[in-house]
Amino acid sequence: MILLTGQWDPWNDNLVVTASYTLADDDDASVARLVARLPNYNGWAASFLVDDHKRAVQEAYETYVAVEDGAELVDAVHGVEPRTG
Repeated sequence: MILLTGQWDPWNDNLVVTASYTLADDDDASVARLVARLPNYNGWAASFLVDDHKRAVQEAYETYVAVEDGAELVDAVHGVEPRTG
């Protein structure tokens, strides 16, 4: 499982991924610990049952960003640019 964390940029509604963690699929304790460190006002986290960061970023884009008018996903971890079309 890949856990992505980051924040929604309040100025332009972009999702900025700032960290990526590879965890065991059932490691709920680590997920809870990592998510607890996020800011309450714009923090974001999601886990994806995939094996690599690039696939997790693509799923994050499709699930959370593509549905938001004008929003973009910015990967500040590895610079992955999701397919948008």
